[in-house]
Amino acid sequence: MPGMVTGYIPWRFFGLRDATIDFSDPLQWLAFAGIGLGAALLLACIVEFARRGRGTLSPVDPPRELVVRGLYRYVRNPMYLAVTMILLGEALLLRSTDLVIYWAGFFIAANLFIIGYEEPYLRRQFGPLYAEYTRQVGRWIPRVR
Repeated sequence: MPGMVTGYIPWRFFGLRDATIDFSDPLQWLAFAGIGLGAALLLACIVEFARRGRGTLSPVDPPRELVVRGLYRYVRNPMYLAVTMILLGEALLLRSTDLVIYWAGFFIAANLFIIGYEEPYLRRQFGPLYAEYTRQVGRWIPRVR
């Protein structure tokens, strides 16, 4: 899913395939930093799901263990934040308002999915352990302890 959201759709519909690279443009360096950091964070989350959670990010093979280590110590949804970094980096690379609007739609849809399905499912799956996790770790913004 992240590959579709950050790869295929921007490539096919928002002109990512036609991007021109200009290494003298500091905004492009910032864009590549966001894309690269987002991709690295996404990979770290996928590895954490496999190692600690013994599952994948696919709904057909979700983690069997609640993952509260790695980036999940700081925010409950680091994968979605990684996708955000990639999309906003691509928007900066292309200087695309349409891609920013697409990101906003993605972020709204992700919130609806998380609040309406994912969090209730995790509450049922992991019970008090998940309830405690939500008290200690913010959905999007790290809590200061």
